[in-house]
Amino acid sequence: MDVNMSFSQDMDDEYEKLIRRMNPPRVVIDNDSCKKATVIRVDSANEYGILLEVVQILTDLDLTITKAYISSDGGWFMDVFNVTDQDGNKVTDEVVLDYIQKSLGPEACFSTSLRSVGVIPSTDSTLIELTGCDRPGLLSELTAVLTHLKCNVLNAEVWTHNTRAAAVMEVTDDLTGSAVSDPERLSRIKSLLRNVLKGSNTPKEAKTVVSHGEVHTDRRLHQMMFEDRDYENRVVDDDLSSNVQDERQRPDVCVDNWLDKDYSVVTVRCKDRPKLLFDTVCTLTDMQYVVFHGSVDTEGTEAFQVKKSHHTRTRKFPLKINFLISLFSCALQEYYVRHIDGSPVKSEAEKQRIIQCLEAAIKRRVSEGLKLELCTTDRVGLLSNVTRIFRENSLTVTRAEVKTKGGKALNTFYVSDASGYSIDAKTIDSIRQTIGQTILKVKSKPREQQQREKPSSQESPTRFLFGGLFKSKSFVNFGLVRSYS
Repeated sequence: MDVNMSFSQDMDDEYEKLIRRMNPPRVVIDNDSCKKATVIRVDSANEYGILLEVVQILTDLDLTITKAYISSDGGWFMDVFNVTDQDGNKVTDEVVLDYIQKSLGPEACFSTSLRSVGVIPSTDSTLIELTGCDRPGLLSELTAVLTHLKCNVLNAEVWTHNTRAAAVMEVTDDLTGSAVSDPERLSRIKSLLRNVLKGSNTPKEAKTVVSHGEVHTDRRLHQMMFEDRDYENRVVDDDLSSNVQDERQRPDVCVDNWLDKDYSVVTVRCKDRPKLLFDTVCTLTDMQYVVFHGSVDTEGTEAFQVKKSHHTRTRKFPLKINFLISLFSCALQEYYVRHIDGSPVKSEAEKQRIIQCLEAAIKRRVSEGLKLELCTTDRVGLLSNVTRIFRENSLTVTRAEVKTKGGKALNTFYVSDASGYSIDAKTIDSIRQTIGQTILKVKSKPREQQQREKPSSQESPTRFLFGGLFKSKSFVNFGLVRSYS
């Protein structure tokens, strides 16, 4: 019996491979039919996760998806994407267009190397994944520990959401410039970093994973925070919850069942931003839902208002909030989904879980605070020194992206005042003088220049993010006060 089942599965796999070879993916790139965007059409045999793969490739090329039409019913995948570059123009770079053809076309079926954009190769480095409770000074502590252990941070991505924090870091041995391979040293790195993440009085367990594989950073961060159940941590503040600014930034996610067709209809309305489509598709895929049909529109506020009034039965906000939302560039996403087992949403609890998880996925990447960019020659301990200076000036880092290219450190930080108030321009000037005026640049104005000393509507004083107020006393526990006080 088992032999027959195994034989049947092998036959099914071979049949699927035959279908793919007989009907290879087809990619058409059209720069003529649409005035504002490049139109990309992708046709291929359907398989689970293919939508995420296509969106991931386009997103990793820093392309903006302004519209999308998705259809993958009946075993065939047929999608259309309207894309632009970061400046809102059509994509005309021949190198980029050729890469899209090779990555999504027939060649992609036979070469995994063509799909490596956004993936950190770590044969010559060590990957460290961190998940734990966020608190003041955490990023500074973590990077100080790595510096103390003679590890250099080449690349890193740090997210915080609902009092939880996740990071993926690529590090090398300071002495050899290669991956850390000694088992005892790796064990010590894991142990010390886990102790930092644990802190004190944290109800959830901290996790530290060290590996030498390859990882798509954004995808992995979503998976880590989903596994950490960050969507269950609700930071509730009475003043914030009633604040108009907070309400108009909040995603509006609805889930209804279309019983006639056995679909569940997932609708997402929120402020548009880069990589929004990737974040929502990634979450639905990780939750094991298959998108059979869908549409995405980010063409501005007018379309959003019409769509909103059409779905009045699912309206969550008062009318005045709907009007304020229309002032933003809005995105409307609609998906017709089933669970991987073929069933639509079965219960109210499942419905609420989808809503919570999608809201969390959208909020994780929201860039709150002042944007700072640092560009300088890379050196061991640079990240530790910079985050320490932020911490000593009462700034918290809500999100960070660290890159090293050609010996240069290219770092982006989103910072806010830990107390929830606007950042004083004098504080930023002081930090820039300490780090270097030409090294650290401000990419957006401090809010206090726009609104003097008014409590920030984005942050609650009780929400602790990466960075912090004071030098952390927990360094005493690791014998690092001597080096990093």
